[in-house]
Amino acid sequence: MDFDDSDKVARLRAQLSDFMRFHVEPANVAWHRDVAAGRYPSALIERLKSRAFSEDLWNLFLPSLGDDDPGQRLSNLEYAPLAEIMGRIHWASEVFNCSAPDTGNMELLQLAATPEQRRQWLEPLLIGEIRSCFAMSEPDAASSDARNIRTTIARDGDDYVVNGRKWFITGAAHPNCKLAIVMGVTGDHLDPNSTERHSMLLVPMDTPGLSIVRNIPVMHYHSPEGHCELLFRDVRVPVTALLGEQGKGFRLAQDRLGPGRVHHCMRTIGQCEVALELMCERALERKAFGRHLADYANIQDWIAESRLEIDQARLLVMKAAHRMDREGNAAARVDVSAIKLVAARLQTRIVDRAMQVFGAMGLTPDTPLSYLWTWGRAMRFLDGPDEVHLRVVARAELASAKAQAGRNAHHFVPPDALLGG
Repeated sequence: MDFDDSDKVARLRAQLSDFMRFHVEPANVAWHRDVAAGRYPSALIERLKSRAFSEDLWNLFLPSLGDDDPGQRLSNLEYAPLAEIMGRIHWASEVFNCSAPDTGNMELLQLAATPEQRRQWLEPLLIGEIRSCFAMSEPDAASSDARNIRTTIARDGDDYVVNGRKWFITGAAHPNCKLAIVMGVTGDHLDPNSTERHSMLLVPMDTPGLSIVRNIPVMHYHSPEGHCELLFRDVRVPVTALLGEQGKGFRLAQDRLGPGRVHHCMRTIGQCEVALELMCERALERKAFGRHLADYANIQDWIAESRLEIDQARLLVMKAAHRMDREGNAAARVDVSAIKLVAARLQTRIVDRAMQVFGAMGLTPDTPLSYLWTWGRAMRFLDGPDEVHLRVVARAELASAKAQAGRNAHHFVPPDALLGG
């Protein structure tokens, strides 16, 4: 595996870093002021989007585009370091039309949309004209196993009728969110353990019967774009709103997750880099008991451990992206579970150290640390809880061991050999 940047990626990294330094980072305070004042989406986002589009820093996450679609057509491995750079400011991805859940939704539409669905939904998403959300998880089901989903999608003549409740639906409160991709049960007569029971529908957000119940705070933090609870009460859409084939929604959901987890993990690594930089700066300037914090061995250990852990996580994510590009998303399933585990745990661990070095300030909005810790903790649920991914990795190890049963017998020494017999 060669993780050295190509000339194209090196150029894009430099260009994106400059854009972040000269345009996004100076706007960070204004963005927070606008959000606090209820001015969301902030006008500065649209100005920055226009500039990013004109500089061709757009749709960087999509490896495959139409001839006339804007973007760089990067592989997962090529995009990974760019996602890390964007992740340093948590709202920056929207500037480059690279924010979740739109990224995964665009990939889904590329994969399964009809020509008419592409015209109506994919094309506006590709140019950043609209936003979207992905409605899968539910309050009354253990949604880490998508087979538990209870929202019903019933055929009624030339329509589908949706009934159910979804929650923690990212992006649903964004004023530009015009589309919900909804996953529900169409084959309720099948075995409950079947993966052929679910389908996806393209539901406009202004469809009668669809309502936003609330924007759910995550550990008391309200995201302006929303992590919302949605109610679907006799929501009726034409059968042409079906995405892909009926009964293939579970498979589509699995296809959607792989690249998105690489994006999440690399943004997390960017945020961990910010936390480490802040920790080092604080340790060099703050004194306790007559010495700078940086002079204490335990603080030096935290800094060193953080550097090693970030670099290890980055290599693991790059490996997963490399496998995805070479062998496909399915072949990288275990690698993707591994990076999801490692990145979420990494973020809370490193940010926690930085907060400890900052003292009480680390708990306040004066630094980004408290928000970054909250987001890292949430990531241990997003795209599947830790336990699900541990199970995936463990099963792969056990399957490998089963396939090689007895191979390690030569490592065991008979007791009589130890006794000289």
